[in-house]
Amino acid sequence: MKRTLNAFVFSLTSLAALAQSSSPTIPAEAQKAAKAVRPEAIEAHMRYLADDKLEGRKPGTKGFELAAQYVEKQFKTLGFLPMGQKGTYRQAVPLRKAQVNEAGSMMTLVRQTNGGVDEPAQTLSYGKNFFLSPQFDQATSEVTAPVVFVGFGVSAPELGYDDYAGIDVKGKIVACFNGAPASFPSTQRAYSGAAKQEVAAMRGAVGIITFSLPTDMRARIESNAPRNRQATYRWTDAQGKAQRTFPQLKVIASMGDSTARALFAGASKTFDQARLAATQNQPQAFPLNLTVRAKTQTDITDGLIGENLAAVLPGSDPKLKNEYVVCVSHLDHLGITRPTKGFPNDSINNGAHDNASGTAINLEAARLFASLPKAPRRSILFVAVTGEEMGLLGSDYFASNPTVPKGSIVANTTLDMPFFFHPLLDIVPYGAEHSTLSGPVKAAADYLGIQIAKDPIPEQVVFMRSDHFSFVRQGIPALFIKSGSTTGDSRDGTKLNLDWRATIYHTPQDDMNQPFDWASAARHVQLQFLVAYLTAQGDARPVWNQGDFFGTKFGKSSTESMNKGR
Repeated sequence: MKRTLNAFVFSLTSLAALAQSSSPTIPAEAQKAAKAVRPEAIEAHMRYLADDKLEGRKPGTKGFELAAQYVEKQFKTLGFLPMGQKGTYRQAVPLRKAQVNEAGSMMTLVRQTNGGVDEPAQTLSYGKNFFLSPQFDQATSEVTAPVVFVGFGVSAPELGYDDYAGIDVKGKIVACFNGAPASFPSTQRAYSGAAKQEVAAMRGAVGIITFSLPTDMRARIESNAPRNRQATYRWTDAQGKAQRTFPQLKVIASMGDSTARALFAGASKTFDQARLAATQNQPQAFPLNLTVRAKTQTDITDGLIGENLAAVLPGSDPKLKNEYVVCVSHLDHLGITRPTKGFPNDSINNGAHDNASGTAINLEAARLFASLPKAPRRSILFVAVTGEEMGLLGSDYFASNPTVPKGSIVANTTLDMPFFFHPLLDIVPYGAEHSTLSGPVKAAADYLGIQIAKDPIPEQVVFMRSDHFSFVRQGIPALFIKSGSTTGDSRDGTKLNLDWRATIYHTPQDDMNQPFDWASAARHVQLQFLVAYLTAQGDARPVWNQGDFFGTKFGKSSTESMNKGR
């Protein structure tokens, strides 16, 4: 630990010289604050939040409440003002729980012979051939409809690709591969791969069946059986309606590889021909020679409440203080589950890296803001959100129902598993290429001597997998900064990342016994602080780049239109 801290002190000395020559845009008071970062404080925050007594911080449990009280205390100590509901730091998040009742659910396939006569129905086995997603608006959902294959199920004409072109899927069930064309840019690929249900519902489909390409082992139902059997949650609005659901889709199913192959019997293409076309980024759609009958029985529970925590450092500019830069990290984790193979005595998912790390870094960044002799021009709003592991629920609720006027939120920066198992020499700033937030990112990275890299693992669709995307959906420019792959030694940073995801991610082994690099964690704090600081100080609020994919879909792309909203 001493060696790590000495290395960190040396890096700060180097940064001072670098700043004088290459980053005059960062004011002296911000440079001074950044240099005062404390690696030991990050570790202390993480050790508390990842302690066994917090029992994995699952929303609604004693452990989550202990974590919330800890964060609340830090905000109070720093002098940040409460920005929750009713003068508190808390914002209630109403939740609905839905779980498939397997005994009351079913799926059968009915094929047609060449003469148009139905063959005997083939009844599929739940958990072996298929899984169903629960319905949130009705306990029983039934449908019988013909099936149409639609490639990846992606409609992105702006990228020159549309699997739905020239085919009518109204009243039909669509079947498609997981993922999206590999030719898409990383962030658009992530979005398109996750928007299949929305696209199918908009096209008039009454159901959707997804299955993985044979090479995508991560998405196969055989690999995800435990998760597929878990309950699903959504937040509900003031009228009690569950959000981010598509009730017109009467069946939402995932299917095993061998069963998916069987769907193509008698169709105009075989499974392997369709697979080849998909890997060659060719849009495709054609009817399958069968009808699906499905019934989904869902057990629904209302009255569950999660909580976000929000605190603000008011801005110093008389006008701009009414605009907010929102810094987010998720506080929750998975709680207590079954022990994993090889660790029979450990069932607590401590979530040290996921995401005690992001919360700890944000708390230390908040301390740097509190140490400034004068607050930034815009207000800095820190939010520790709940329910990320349940599907970004806390952040989506906050971004949809913020405790400040929605139009006053100018930017979001999110921290979730920033990955500090090696020195921070480069970063992947997901989202920076879509808006003028690229400016603060570059200035902060240049000052810290950090390179900006491309996404090394586009197949992991990282851009869709954390809380920043909840703000993107609301048209707010957002950032999600992760460590790059450069380690400064013989280690392969990408391999380290993928190996961690394959062996430690979402297991009880994500605890404080991991080889964290605290100097690297401190540089993440500096980066978070400086990006948010420069964004808060800027004369103009961040805007989407002209014609940007996400700016066009969710926000306003021109500086002029954004400034009108002030």
